[in-house]
Amino acid sequence: RARQMDRWKGRVALVTGASVGIGAAVARALVQQGMRVVGCARNVDKIEKLAAECQSAGYSGALIPYKCDLANEEEILSMFSAIRTMHKGVDVCINNAGLAHNEPLLSGKTEGWKNMIDVNVLALSICTREAYKSMKERNVDDGHIININSMGGHRVVPSADEHFYCATKYAVTALTEGLRQELREANTHIRATCISPGIVETEFAFRHHNSDPEKAAAVYESMKCLKAEDIASAVTFVLSAPPHVQIGDVQMRPVEQAS
Repeated sequence: RARQMDRWKGRVALVTGASVGIGAAVARALVQQGMRVVGCARNVDKIEKLAAECQSAGYSGALIPYKCDLANEEEILSMFSAIRTMHKGVDVCINNAGLAHNEPLLSGKTEGWKNMIDVNVLALSICTREAYKSMKERNVDDGHIININSMGGHRVVPSADEHFYCATKYAVTALTEGLRQELREANTHIRATCISPGIVETEFAFRHHNSDPEKAAAVYESMKCLKAEDIASAVTFVLSAPPHVQIGDVQMRPVEQAS
């Protein structure tokens, strides 16, 4: 598998939401594999720190921090144009940024719903479109678009504070399959995959239950959870599949997770 990752050396990957959690772990893993990784987030301090860590660890790639608010299309477009100017374009796009707000269907605030749609659905779709455009204009026929989905994109959890979030992740499931079909109709060998983790120990629950850190901690203490690195391993597994192999959806959860 390591040999299969060789073809990505020196090539450019965009990882959204790269400052913490899964995004940071994926960015690190790809830099380790020799890729030039543009890591974006609203706050780049942590990405800058991670870039320095990768450099001092002697990884053969490089992490390039980029400040971008994914809820703002203008910022996404100017990021893609900066990548084009500085690094020619994107060969791999990892749509990782995502968030959950505790806004039930019967009582939730519209603004929380809109933010989830803006980041989890629209930003993912805009980045996908722009990454494809970047690949097309350089005749890149072996690119890869990976959406970090969720088990919540495959079943609705019986918890009101996650229902709208699940709806956005169901959208990601449909968007990934629609993308696969469109890429095939376009006669490209660019691949589309989604990775659907169950409970991963990151800052996610703390942001989700921001008014109740004890509830968040309880989520992670209830079982041996997946680690962000487990998802990063799944990303390198997907990227290292032979070019004729299309991996549609990797569903992964802790062995102890009930549903």
